[in-house]
Amino acid sequence: MVLSLWIVKRPDGAKGFEVLPRRWVVERTFSWLGRCRRLAKDFENLSRNALALLKLASIRLMLRRLCSN
Repeated sequence: MVLSLWIVKRPDGAKGFEVLPRRWVVERTFSWLGRCRRLAKDFENLSRNALALLKLASIRLMLRRLCSN
């Protein structure tokens, strides 16, 4: 599995609120995953169980987006 990571830094001369490119995608995704009550708090004893629940929640989000079109 290959992952790409882009770090978006705030410009030096920026003052006040400024929308940064692509940052909203990550924040939106974390917000969607936060709505899954099982993921709101880590009750799992094994990390592989927590990872499996995270994958299930992600699959649910992808299916919802695919079926809505």
